[in-house]
Amino acid sequence: MASRSASGADTGVSAAGRASGAGDGGAVANASRQATDGVRPAGRAGVATVSPAGTDGAGTGVPASGARSRFVAYARLAKFEFVLDYYLSMLVLWTALAGSVRFAGDTWTTLLLFLLGEIGVISAVMALDDVNGIKDGSDRANYLGTGGTPLRPLERKPLLTGALTVPQATRFGYLSLLWGTVFWTASAFAAPERPLWALVVTGLVLFAGFQYSWGLKLSYRGLGEVLIMGCPLVIVVAPYGFVTGHLPAIVLVQAVLFGLWQILVSCYSNTKDISGDAAVGRSTVAVHTSARGNLVFIGALSAVDLLLTVGASAVGWAPWWFFAALLPEMALRLRQFTSFSRNGDALLARRRGVVAFRTGVAGIVLANLIHFAS
Repeated sequence: MASRSASGADTGVSAAGRASGAGDGGAVANASRQATDGVRPAGRAGVATVSPAGTDGAGTGVPASGARSRFVAYARLAKFEFVLDYYLSMLVLWTALAGSVRFAGDTWTTLLLFLLGEIGVISAVMALDDVNGIKDGSDRANYLGTGGTPLRPLERKPLLTGALTVPQATRFGYLSLLWGTVFWTASAFAAPERPLWALVVTGLVLFAGFQYSWGLKLSYRGLGEVLIMGCPLVIVVAPYGFVTGHLPAIVLVQAVLFGLWQILVSCYSNTKDISGDAAVGRSTVAVHTSARGNLVFIGALSAVDLLLTVGASAVGWAPWWFFAALLPEMALRLRQFTSFSRNGDALLARRRGVVAFRTGVAGIVLANLIHFAS
């Protein structure tokens, strides 16, 4: 759960290649003048050397002033417009409930409290990831070219543009984490059921999620992909467990797909960010493997998506017709991977991954409304 997996609206197209270069357009007009230092020319093996500007590496633009400007800046810090896909977890699990349970008062209370907590936890992850990205220089490397030319729209990075300061963003991150903790605790207390496994996995996400780039810096220890897939999976199964007390195979399959579809957005971001991630020591599959090895990894994840979708119907974990509801998603997934394997365009593949994700969620919701109609 980090900004690299949530930013599903890049407007540019990267060049082909393992460490794809410039290509995003539509940046804020004056942003390119605010942070032209911070990235030195690529060093040996094509890996950029990153040096944060100033004492904290933050941008030098005009700070956000006024209630509306600050609200917009903090919303961008939390990547709110890009992480809305995470909140579709509620729609997936709610439609997977039996008809009589969906509209029960304690169901609505439990899910509303969990959703409020989810907003806090995700906002904390995004904010602290940006703080770390400014401090170690990786955001400058990944968002600015060697000449200071924006590679992606900078308005989504208020620390780079100077709209917020590092202390402001850090404070926001910790307050968001506190918010999430309070509401997830309240959700557990309000829940009609509290199975131990649901409490444990919720606690794990609460503990580990914000440490993607902060604290233990788990993404620097090779656990980034695990978190990016595991956290979305948990925010489907945990509230379902709080409401029902159990976890049927069909819901687990849908949760795994929900997490898998997120990593099939993020792995393409990681492909584009190889230079910046390598320079600061972030450990991703894309950094540690060859171009071919990374392609094999992405291909394996794509194959698991297709096999799980069809296999769930074949072995009886889902209705026999379940795979038919996801045929559009499977077609988009094949297009995403085959196109990337030909042209190496990571940002285009990522945007197609977002479309595939949303199409898949729509298919799951439709299947649930039919299957759990009674």
